[in-house]
Amino acid sequence: MNIPNFLSLLRIILVPAIVIFLIQDEYARALIAFSIAGLTDALDGTLARLLNKQTELGAFLDPLADKTLLSTSFISLSIFGLIPSWLTVIVISRDLIILIGIITLSMMSVTYEIKPVFVSKITTALQIATVFLALFFKIFSFPMINYDLIKIISWMTASFTIISGLVYIFKGIKFLNHTA
Repeated sequence: MNIPNFLSLLRIILVPAIVIFLIQDEYARALIAFSIAGLTDALDGTLARLLNKQTELGAFLDPLADKTLLSTSFISLSIFGLIPSWLTVIVISRDLIILIGIITLSMMSVTYEIKPVFVSKITTALQIATVFLALFFKIFSFPMINYDLIKIISWMTASFTIISGLVYIFKGIKFLNHTA
């Protein structure tokens, strides 16, 4: 277990804590835990590259940690009315479509390599920013700014989530066409 893999594992471990804090109306603690989790997302990949510690475990743990953290956060925050439900549907649907694509390629014994595309890195950053701002504005209330900023970031996040989902769909189709 190297440091980058430990950071991914820590991100997964923080997910239940974040949900518990939300359930208990401890939004400041949820924000702190989410911020730590967000920092581990930035650090694990960077450290893996810098320290030359990229592993198969890390290639599995990092996206699992991202999906667990963001899916759980989006679902929880939409239940509590802090982010729009339609945005949560878009975020979760994209991840499910990608997962179905991976399963389909695997079942068809298609050789593929999963490499994050640049637009998906922007998507992840926007999704993290959306959750962060929703929690931040719940703690520090500025009603007019909150509504406008959450609306803008929600549309930006939705747009990039859809675009990155389409990029992965087209990549999956390309893999399928090369085996036909």
